[in-house]
Amino acid sequence: MAVSELPAAQRNSSQPAATSSVPANVRIASDRRLAAVVTGLLIGLGSAVLAFLIVIGGPILAIGAMIGLAAGLYVLTDLKWGLYATIAAVALMPFATLPVRIAVTPTFIDLALGAFLLVYVLQMMRRLRPGFVSVPAAALILLFVAFTLFSFVAGLGHAQLTTNVLRKFVELLLSILTTLVLIDVVRTPDMLRRLTLVIILAGVAQACLGIGLYALPDELAERLLNALGRFGYPVGGVIRYIMDDPTQGERAIGTWVDPNAYGGFLMMIGALAGAQVLAIKPVLGKRWLALGSFGIIALALLLTQSRGAFLALGMGGVFIALLRYRWLLVIGALGLGLLLLTPFGQNYASRLVDGFQGEDLATQMRFGEYKDAFILIGRYPLIGVGFAGAPDRDIYLGVSNMYLKIAGATGMIGLSLFLATIVETFRYGLKRWQLIKGQPDIVNIWLGFMAGLVGALVSGVVDHYYFNIEFHGAVTMFWLFVALALASARIATVRNDP
Repeated sequence: MAVSELPAAQRNSSQPAATSSVPANVRIASDRRLAAVVTGLLIGLGSAVLAFLIVIGGPILAIGAMIGLAAGLYVLTDLKWGLYATIAAVALMPFATLPVRIAVTPTFIDLALGAFLLVYVLQMMRRLRPGFVSVPAAALILLFVAFTLFSFVAGLGHAQLTTNVLRKFVELLLSILTTLVLIDVVRTPDMLRRLTLVIILAGVAQACLGIGLYALPDELAERLLNALGRFGYPVGGVIRYIMDDPTQGERAIGTWVDPNAYGGFLMMIGALAGAQVLAIKPVLGKRWLALGSFGIIALALLLTQSRGAFLALGMGGVFIALLRYRWLLVIGALGLGLLLLTPFGQNYASRLVDGFQGEDLATQMRFGEYKDAFILIGRYPLIGVGFAGAPDRDIYLGVSNMYLKIAGATGMIGLSLFLATIVETFRYGLKRWQLIKGQPDIVNIWLGFMAGLVGALVSGVVDHYYFNIEFHGAVTMFWLFVALALASARIATVRNDP
């Protein structure tokens, strides 16, 4: 019988596959040639890109770009690395942008946060995530974001929208919305502890930068900071002094440009690290490591000469003391007394007193800003004026107060939604305090994030960077603390469920 007359199954079993007629060694050689061609093309393309970057930006920029590209591709392979990269960008290079000027130049934070959110969305679309975890505060956060967007759109009726303002406003919304993602992502004590460790280490690294730049001669420090100009940083006159007077002393800024924003960042990380000094199970492994980390951050904070941030850290410490460690009040008072015995401490105290009495120029300027902000809010009390500009020539959006800043941009409705979100964050955690304090691996993490929030809320009375589209890093750090305070309380609750 001819092969064609056999049943199909028998023909398939008796007739070898078409590819089997090609010798195995030939197939392997062919695959190797294809791989060699593809590899050669990739090497050639990479070399061409590298050469182009060297021509337009120099060898250091080119090599940095290639390393950054490789790191970016790796970040896309794992959700947690995108989150770690975001924390590193916020801590170390909060104002850095890509060195290549395009229509909308993204910042390092944009790229890292975008990669993190992209991987998260892809995991959700592919159903790789086990459901969605949330907390009651999520509804308030969504309402706050929605109303902020409404105020922004309404404000465009009296102000021209620019690409820069649009980008920065979107950054603000993404930072707030990332709170919901983090609550879902951070589900286990191990991940919470690793993330806390990364935040503290990033804060220590930035504190070391600030101390190092402060210790250098001003001319050398200025030169080093000016080198960041190709990454979007300001150039010229970047070293900051008290009252802009070099004779009154330098203020540490690290790579945060503004000493008050730098102080606010260090204050939040300092509260987190300080809580770890008291922990039975510190995330750094050893208590002396936690103490050293806190000491470095506290020193950098003092060098910023930021009175608001210094007081805010103290209030964060009071929160921790009242809730769990009452003896800390005595230790804190003794430490403050010793600090006041030093010339540096006495000068610091003198500036604090001047600030409270309104005798220095900076405080008087703040009082003027507050007066103008109340005028703006009085004219547009419900939904504010948005973020693009003020509708009247005699008023403006800038004010050194987070609450007045929110009210001016989003009205009293927006401010009420923000405050309701913060109140719910505290209620959610304090209601679970009995469960939290019985878990030594979580309790001081929760205390640290809550103390950081307490400090930010206190600092917000005299500063604005936690809700300012010009300070994306500070905004992101604030909402990161909100998210992890909620996540740590939720984890403690889930662990105790039967």
